[in-house]
Amino acid sequence: MKKSFKYIKIAVLVTVTAISGCQKGDLLSNPNVAAENATVPVSLLLNHLTSNLTREEEPVISTVYRYNQDLVSNYSYYFGSNAYNWSNTNNTYDMIRYCNQLESQAKTQYGNTTNVYFALSKFFRAYAFIWMSQRVGDIPMSQAGDINNLTPVYDKQHDVYKNSLALLDAANTMMGTLMTTPGVAASKVDANGDIFGLTYLQWRKVINTYRLRVLISLSKRADDNADLNIKSQFATIIGDPVNYPIMTSTDDNMVYRYTTVTLYPPNRSGNAPYNNCANISQTFFNVTATYHDPRVFVLAIPAAAQLTAGKQVSDFTAYVGEDNSKSQGLMSSFSADGKYSSLSYNRYMSSATGANAEPYVLVGYPELCFNIAEAAYRGWITADPAAWYLNGINASMKWYGLSQGQTVTIGNVDGTKPSQGTATIDIASFLANPNVAYNPAQGLTQILTQKYVAFFMNSGFEAYYNWRRTGIPTFSQGGAGIGTANNMIPMRWQYPQDEITYNNANYQSAITSQYSGTDDINGKMWLIK
Repeated sequence: MKKSFKYIKIAVLVTVTAISGCQKGDLLSNPNVAAENATVPVSLLLNHLTSNLTREEEPVISTVYRYNQDLVSNYSYYFGSNAYNWSNTNNTYDMIRYCNQLESQAKTQYGNTTNVYFALSKFFRAYAFIWMSQRVGDIPMSQAGDINNLTPVYDKQHDVYKNSLALLDAANTMMGTLMTTPGVAASKVDANGDIFGLTYLQWRKVINTYRLRVLISLSKRADDNADLNIKSQFATIIGDPVNYPIMTSTDDNMVYRYTTVTLYPPNRSGNAPYNNCANISQTFFNVTATYHDPRVFVLAIPAAAQLTAGKQVSDFTAYVGEDNSKSQGLMSSFSADGKYSSLSYNRYMSSATGANAEPYVLVGYPELCFNIAEAAYRGWITADPAAWYLNGINASMKWYGLSQGQTVTIGNVDGTKPSQGTATIDIASFLANPNVAYNPAQGLTQILTQKYVAFFMNSGFEAYYNWRRTGIPTFSQGGAGIGTANNMIPMRWQYPQDEITYNNANYQSAITSQYSGTDDINGKMWLIK
């Protein structure tokens, strides 16, 4: 049986039944599909890999923003439940298969293993393995992606992170070597295949900025795993911008831009009632509206009931959030009573191409600033945490299009009143707020809180992962709306069902060594112990 290119999409562990069940003559070759040994343009493979980085995250509609406690669904038919009733996670083994094909085709077409596609493949491999490991713990890595081994052993999470960091380091080095040719740094890597449209230099910045994200996520393991060199790796990158360039502004953000083809938000524009089906989370307003954060004015709308009671759209107390832990049955369907705030229709719902909204960020400069501030606070690097904290806030304000003294127009929930009034952006007063002005005694809490705010509607599960690691800011839990047996937010996902079905012996060994034999969503993996 000829294996066709379309099977690249199938994860390694899923293919066991297809491969074992194929006998000679069972299937006919499809003349419309390229054979596995055929030439496939590397741009096509790169296009899939870059597109697939967004995975489960979509603006407005995705469940991830409920898990990050940005939003609360009050109507299950359109927005689903708020429950953290996680079970089996998805996986990223399809990305590993595509990396294998990318390298194979790049070697065939370019005649070497040092071209840019090999460098990018290392980044995608690290991204895919970390994406998976931070959800479940130990995973197959060293033996993953081998079509001749359908029961790969599980690598310890420690080793997954160690080897992924090495991949990122190698990717940066390879990109640096490629950039020694004059004019290369500012040129696009692949205008046809890279949906992000990044230059060689920008890709290198993404790789190193992402590596800093990974290193800061290892903060709980920084003092008891000397071989990982977590602190020194971080310090090396910060101390050597020539060999380890990182993002220097929001212009370097890795973003997914919506178009007339990839509509934003999906199936939303023109469907005004949808915005009634979700509210802003109380968790988000607790650290924004409460602190007179001007980002509130462009990201959300005031609760209608507060305006009816006489408040102005510029009054921060008119912005009221819903509790993620509340039973959905207690929430007003469609927020008919207008007690709670929703997303800004003007920003997020009024354009099918997202013309009025910020592009979707996967890895961004504001987060980088807060990661550097946290590392400085923890003593990993010699830097001023207050300065980088302020850089992060200002970068976030800029990303949302805000400047001191600006007047913004605030509409209603469904776009029928594009203007209910205006508000003046006062960043200076916000920065002077005692809860926001940097205080070394509360520095870590402030840094992590503002990083959470900067993650609003972007960066996938990073807000949740940072909360899981630090407990900051305080997420709402304990109520029936959380949906778990103990009404508490889980610490992990269960392993993919394909692992359980096709790689059971190694799966059983992994949950025994990590979670006392139970694939427990409340179990703590090595990363966060």
